[in-house]
Amino acid sequence: MSVVVPAFNSEAILGELVERLGTILPKLADRFEIILVNDGSGDRTWECIQQFAAGNAWVHGICLMRNYGQHNAVLCGIREAKYDIIVTMDDDLQHPPEEITNLLTRLAEGYDVVYGTPRREQHSLWRNVASRITKIALQNAMGAEVARQVSAFRLFRRSVQQGFRDYNGPFVSIDVLLTWATTRFSAIPVQHNPRPIGKSNYTLWKLMTHALNMMTGFSTLPLQLASMIGFIFTLFGVGILFYVVGRYLIQGTTVAGFPFLASVIAIFSGAQLLALGVIGEYLARMHFRMMQRPSYTVRSKTP
Repeated sequence: MSVVVPAFNSEAILGELVERLGTILPKLADRFEIILVNDGSGDRTWECIQQFAAGNAWVHGICLMRNYGQHNAVLCGIREAKYDIIVTMDDDLQHPPEEITNLLTRLAEGYDVVYGTPRREQHSLWRNVASRITKIALQNAMGAEVARQVSAFRLFRRSVQQGFRDYNGPFVSIDVLLTWATTRFSAIPVQHNPRPIGKSNYTLWKLMTHALNMMTGFSTLPLQLASMIGFIFTLFGVGILFYVVGRYLIQGTTVAGFPFLASVIAIFSGAQLLALGVIGEYLARMHFRMMQRPSYTVRSKTP
């Protein structure tokens, strides 16, 4: 079993996580490893990882050149994993290592990917709202019902990794990439604990940005919505034309001028700008793909 943990400014809590994993993993697998990916931390996280790796042969560390984001760091760790079962989890102990047993039990029922869904969200109201919006976007990108139950706490077979081993791009969504290889998903409710130290690095703005990246990077839904809006406003324009012509033919008068005309122009201009903005987002992602920007760059690894 390989456990992948992206670490960002977590020097104060990483030691307890490694200790608890070191207690539970020998009970679950004959061979195991923990891969700690330092995602451009500003504290002593990398120094702590080096100390853990020096004292434990089953701990491996990877230091990225800068902060690439949680999903990019997880992708790096997944590609370094060498055992048949891969677990991904956060570095803040919100995902209890002891719950891995329950995920393994569900995986044995024939699934390829199992999510540990929190029984109760531990975040603020606005954070929970943003998370739900992100999961709605993810459901469209994944095309799977389980998208509403996704979590950073996941367990999957290493063979699934073959579906996206050659993926290269700055925008990464692990959950979408998993759907490139399998449709056998499941989710079970598990205990998610409150963060004992510090606060989450995921802000409302970051979650909304992540949702936008998923929708424009892995789905055509925004383009379809833009086309639909264009079609609706075309029908609206035709209706106005019939209204103006019909009023002139029936009543012999025209529609009163400037306010009406200005309103119609503003509506149509807004629809056009919205469609252009959506197309621009896709062009920007094509531009970044053509630049061949990597998902991450490794600075160093522990022996």
